[in-house]
Amino acid sequence: MKTIPNADFETVVLHAGDFYFGGGRTRISTLLGSCVSIALWHPRLRIGGMCHYMMEARPRPSDETLDGRYGSEAFLMFLQHITRTATQPGDYQAKLFGGGNMFNAERGKSPEIGARNIECGKQFLADHNIPLISSHVGGSGRRKLHFDLWTGDVWLAFPEGEGAHVHTHRGKRDHG
Repeated sequence: MKTIPNADFETVVLHAGDFYFGGGRTRISTLLGSCVSIALWHPRLRIGGMCHYMMEARPRPSDETLDGRYGSEAFLMFLQHITRTATQPGDYQAKLFGGGNMFNAERGKSPEIGARNIECGKQFLADHNIPLISSHVGGSGRRKLHFDLWTGDVWLAFPEGEGAHVHTHRGKRDHG
């Protein structure tokens, strides 16, 4: 994770396995392929975070530190921060991105990695009653994201990408 100061806001750049939770004038940025990012935002308190996970889970001894490269552990990190802020998971809005098919069989990688990562994220949100208000997942190609914690807006670039599944909640947006 890298922090870049700016006159108007601070940018936190997430790499695979990184996690950030905070508030204020912070922009969280990342680049995705088959990895998935979930952006969680609390519209009233204007706090939130983003994870960037590579795979859905691993066997983890209970005494081992959480590793954000795995969706199941990145979700536990979210839950820890939600608890620390005395909020509830259902108070947040979620946006889900990534899970592209970046590998082919000739290179020995499973094309299902992205799809499994997407399903893992959707299941976590459903299990914790966190509304998924938008998503841009699947397909092929890289995605570049910028998540502004002061507004909850996510800016997406999908150059040369194709075949993504896009979902946007059409209801009234709650800014608090």
